[in-house]
Amino acid sequence: MSHLKDRFVAMCHEKNLVTDQLAALEEKTGVQRELIALGALGVVGLYLLFGFGASLLCNLIGFLYPAYFSIKAIESSVKDDDTQWLTYWVVYGLFSLVEAFSDIFLFWFPFYYAGKCLFLIWCMAPVRWNGSEVLYRRAIRPFFLKHQATMDNMVNDLSAKAKSVTETVTKEALNTALNHDKSK
Repeated sequence: MSHLKDRFVAMCHEKNLVTDQLAALEEKTGVQRELIALGALGVVGLYLLFGFGASLLCNLIGFLYPAYFSIKAIESSVKDDDTQWLTYWVVYGLFSLVEAFSDIFLFWFPFYYAGKCLFLIWCMAPVRWNGSEVLYRRAIRPFFLKHQATMDNMVNDLSAKAKSVTETVTKEALNTALNHDKSK
């Protein structure tokens, strides 16, 4: 347990925008930044449990932190962080797709958004056993490898149809515009 506490304290003293704000609050109030951070986490947790708009807060948590670190990963020369965040976004996208169809029922479960937020935090956690890695390796990857040829055929067919529709619409729009000009 002391290892987690040491890691939390170290994280609160790293140099970034959030810890700079914590340092300013610590200086103004005299309260340790770790306690301020724990208080803020407690307020967020209570809001997820009982607050109006918990869905928005949960989605922001599941999007902003990963988006920030995805941009950092793109800008770095290390490939491992790219893979980590691509894996997160695949899991996040699949989860969002499933949730779109089941949210009507899940919304009624008490503490749903707190559980969803914990799930998303597990998926983005910077540990070896994070949720994205576990779900991708155990469920998504095997399913994808088994059905890859079928999915490739579907994507190719849809791409060809989309291209055809786009060309048809473009030709129709040009013909309409040219005929409209001639009729004037």
